[in-house]
Amino acid sequence: MATIAFISLGCPKNQVDADRMCHALLAAGHVTTADPAGADLIIVNTCGFIESAKQEAIDTILEAVELKKGGRPPKVVVTGCLAERYREEIQKEIPEVDATVGIGCNGDITALVGRVLAGEKLEAYGPKTALPLEGKRVVSTPRHYAYLKIAEGCNNRCSYCAIPLIRGPLRSRSLDSVVEEARWLASEGVRELIVVAQDITAYGDDLGQNLAAPLLDALQQVEGIRWIRLLYAYPERVTDAFIAAMARNSKVLPYLDLPIQHINSDILRSMNRRGDRETVLSAIRRLRAGVPGLTLRTTLIAGYPGETEEQFDELCAFVKEAKFDRLGCFAYSEEEGTPAARMEQLPLDLREARAERIMEIQSNVMAEKQAARHGALLEVICDGLDDETGLYVCRSRGDAPEIDAVVYVDSPSVPLEEGGFYSVRVDDSDVFDLYAHLEERGSR
Repeated sequence: MATIAFISLGCPKNQVDADRMCHALLAAGHVTTADPAGADLIIVNTCGFIESAKQEAIDTILEAVELKKGGRPPKVVVTGCLAERYREEIQKEIPEVDATVGIGCNGDITALVGRVLAGEKLEAYGPKTALPLEGKRVVSTPRHYAYLKIAEGCNNRCSYCAIPLIRGPLRSRSLDSVVEEARWLASEGVRELIVVAQDITAYGDDLGQNLAAPLLDALQQVEGIRWIRLLYAYPERVTDAFIAAMARNSKVLPYLDLPIQHINSDILRSMNRRGDRETVLSAIRRLRAGVPGLTLRTTLIAGYPGETEEQFDELCAFVKEAKFDRLGCFAYSEEEGTPAARMEQLPLDLREARAERIMEIQSNVMAEKQAARHGALLEVICDGLDDETGLYVCRSRGDAPEIDAVVYVDSPSVPLEEGGFYSVRVDDSDVFDLYAHLEERGSR
């Protein structure tokens, strides 16, 4: 039996995969450690989506193999998207890696780790569809919130995106299995469920019936869950039925991550998005009209191949007018194997400058929105205490963990419990975060 260090990079969906592998290894008698330097074996569960994520993964692998120079050299296993995407190249370029395991072999991780510990150097790749969608897992997030992955893969085939190449086509879990896992998470103390997939609005399409709205109705009935947060919906698939399900289910937060990528119709067509400018605007209008108090988050790409100054100006004007509550913008990343990578590319410095310009505009939007919340009463969930400031780090209904802002709460006389819900009054703000004091003690 070995001491294993798990390092998981990238998105929450990848983290759920790591959680399932970790449970399998613990069930086999291994133990885990947060200190890679003290491990017998290090698993680096990588992201390989865009260039910056790939570089982070490579740097992390290099840091792991560097520990082999110590007195207790660990074995190093690479899993996740980078392992699936680049396969033999990883050990060719970093020969100190002991094993490269594609996503189709995640279910075999216990046996593969055993072989590595016995001294074998290996590569293992199975069909993408062999990646387990269900099964037991650990909860690696703080106990009060957890990610619930409802599907794997994607059929959208956006021209810039490598996810279908890495993860394969859409595979939805059964509704019963999703609800069963939600009930188990609630029994483990989870109070906030964060529903994730590449496209939650496509959930069930491969099973013959779209189940996005029925899913929200079913999760509403799970006892112990107080908040249900939705990530990664596509504007082309936002139906009136989905909006109505968001509105009628009180546990479903008025929050939605809606990646639109661009607003110019010609760029959207080149991106192989299913809609145009009016499709995006219609989705935004219907969501804001149908879900009171909605916090709307989006993601944009600046510097896509062929984007003209006029098209970029249109995007800038849209960001000013739409006033998204949360927004992230990426400089276009050329991903080999995708249709967009074969197009004529804009200079990298221009892409980066355009992305920075979008974020400057959004910073002004955010500052206005934050200032408008001074004096507001908010319900928040407490994520813990910031030892440096003595303030509690909390999140409102409009804040997803790790990607959005936080609410710093001053409560010197009443200690707040991690995972507890509280009413706070906003006193101040900066560009992204709010500062508040405890107004009323809440409940678990």
